[in-house]
Amino acid sequence: MTRMHAAAIASRGRLVRLSGLPGLPGLLSGLSRLPLLAGALAALAAVSAAHATPLPREKPAAAAPLQLAAAPSGLPASAVRPGAVAKDLFGAVRAPAPLAARAIGSYAKGCLAGATALAVDGPTWQVMRLSRNRNWGHPHLVAMLQRLAGDAPALGWSGLLVGDLAQPRGGPMTSGHSSHQIGLDADIWLTPMPGRTLSREERETMTAISMLKGPSELPGADRGVDPAKWTDSHARLIRRAAQDPQVSRIFVHPGIKQALCRFETGERGWLRKVRPWWGHHYHFHVRIACPAGSIGCKDQDAPPPGDGCGAELVSWLSDEPWVPKKPKKTDKPAAPVQKKHMTLSALPEACTEVLVAR
Repeated sequence: MTRMHAAAIASRGRLVRLSGLPGLPGLLSGLSRLPLLAGALAALAAVSAAHATPLPREKPAAAAPLQLAAAPSGLPASAVRPGAVAKDLFGAVRAPAPLAARAIGSYAKGCLAGATALAVDGPTWQVMRLSRNRNWGHPHLVAMLQRLAGDAPALGWSGLLVGDLAQPRGGPMTSGHSSHQIGLDADIWLTPMPGRTLSREERETMTAISMLKGPSELPGADRGVDPAKWTDSHARLIRRAAQDPQVSRIFVHPGIKQALCRFETGERGWLRKVRPWWGHHYHFHVRIACPAGSIGCKDQDAPPPGDGCGAELVSWLSDEPWVPKKPKKTDKPAAPVQKKHMTLSALPEACTEVLVAR
């Protein structure tokens, strides 16, 4: 095909849209087949432009949203804006920050550099809910879990089923927890590890077993553990976790705390670390203290003195914390509360460096 012939065809393509010159499309169809008339065709196009019906302008395409969910490593700086929702940013990154290990901020407002993954399978543990990619923690947390798992068989416990630790770079999670942000928290199921390796599908669908007799939200409910489910091996495992010097707190349902108070007949100092909290009836939540070298890591205050088995526990087991209050009669219905998501600007400044590190 000659250059002139190509130009003729291109001009014809433009002219087929035009209106206002009767019979022009048919004429141009014939002319475009004659290479020698390409110049004349171009001239006709110029004349006809004045009679053309203008085409509507297309709206500029909206910028495609940043597909963060597939980001394999550090995020591009353009995505890391102070007003961005923090859980979206941290939930998008699939790999840890290649920085020195450091827990940054507080347990419910921070991030994690240099995370280590707890292997999904170990001699005496298996990680659950692998699709969440939350088996990351500070190296001190991972080492503590490995110690506890190694001790489990001697305690009458076949092994650990490990739930959420943290995301690869910590930070607010896309669902579930408000804490677990700095790589120092881990959930351990109160269901013992079976004597075989669970399939990936089983790890996604298997249900943890509640240790309670029934729902806690009913008036006058017995909020204690079910003796058909709760055993001394449960108590021994939690006690061993609390006795680890790096562990600062363990959260359990008040009914489990009550069972632990009844279980211990000797040295009771470890019970101080075991704190009653809502939920936590199918797993217990282990939290370690800020490791040395984690500049900017904020520990919680130490638990109150004593074993926590007195008036505080009695209050937790009463109806007051659990039974929903009857709504008061008001002239106007309460406006729905809009949940505010934590933005990146609410986290320590170092968390931006963690997000973009490659």
